[in-house]
Amino acid sequence: MRKIVLFTFLISLFSCKEQKVNQDIKPIQAKLPTKSFTNVQLREIHSDAISIRAIVLDSNQLWFAGSNGKYGAIDLMTQKMFRGRIAKDTLHPEFRSIAKTKDAVFVLSVANPALLYRISNDKKVVQLVYEEKNEKVFYDSMQFLDDSFGVAMGDPISDCLNIITTTDGGNTWQKIPCEKLPKAGEGEAAFAASNTNVMLRNNKIIIVSGGKKARCFVSEDKGNTWNVYETPIVQGKTMTGIFTADFYDENIGFIAGGDYEKQEDNSNNKAITNDGGKTWQLVGQNTGFGYASCVQFVPNTKGKALVCLGGTGLHYSSDSGKTWKKMLDDKDLYTLRFQNDSVAYAAGKNKIVKLSFQ
Repeated sequence: MRKIVLFTFLISLFSCKEQKVNQDIKPIQAKLPTKSFTNVQLREIHSDAISIRAIVLDSNQLWFAGSNGKYGAIDLMTQKMFRGRIAKDTLHPEFRSIAKTKDAVFVLSVANPALLYRISNDKKVVQLVYEEKNEKVFYDSMQFLDDSFGVAMGDPISDCLNIITTTDGGNTWQKIPCEKLPKAGEGEAAFAASNTNVMLRNNKIIIVSGGKKARCFVSEDKGNTWNVYETPIVQGKTMTGIFTADFYDENIGFIAGGDYEKQEDNSNNKAITNDGGKTWQLVGQNTGFGYASCVQFVPNTKGKALVCLGGTGLHYSSDSGKTWKKMLDDKDLYTLRFQNDSVAYAAGKNKIVKLSFQ
């Protein structure tokens, strides 16, 4: 959504620094299948004048895309950095979505014109594979299910969410016609906060919305038919609703968001499902984080452990979101992905960091 602040900066020097935070946080008294985190170490691995809301991990490589046409990759073993920049005529796109197949990385811009680029694994070929011109176009999120099927979604252009798919590994993209999609409500859209509005599990597509409505759209046949389910997340204003979601598997999912204009408000901003998005239950009322930018399940925890970034810092839960512990005050991290069950990478305003949970 356009109202999230964009950043335009000058290039700054690469830096790498480490700090240990919250060493004295007591363990959360909840039973985990594996272990409960008590602190986190943060190490900055990249610094630049860039706003990053889209990262993807590929083995020992982290790809990122952000503001001012910038994208790049970091070798997580050697710290070797690759930087690129895309221009279309005089435009340097704002990238908020990124996705990976075995052959290439795809980056998708917000706003008009929407530009979707394919970047070869060797980083030598950058190809525009989809372009959409419309004064209302604004893409929020993109994911691949496998090396063939991918989905990107955006705000409504007419009376439905704007959804495109690929079945050939991202070489070509097709728009799902509005007559095959559920009607969007008045003022219903999405937020390009962390590339977490779309999730693909088996043949299921799960999409979440925000604004004056906060709903969950589910297709169990790769977009041919859809069901829409209500959620209890705060809604009714332009900057309210679901900003982020994650599904541990096909059934267990978590949504978070809130009111972007009331970032400390931690009521009606988090909910969980155990039936694939059909029904949702509020959890963690009046506790934990306020406005949420990105939520992710911790791997290998049977859907019990979660980490959330947002306007009140980084929070951790070991009991399916019922209780939360703040582990970082940093409000400038927007998106996060786990490499394994104790290491994650996060990005945001001018930086990418490694997070080691203990």
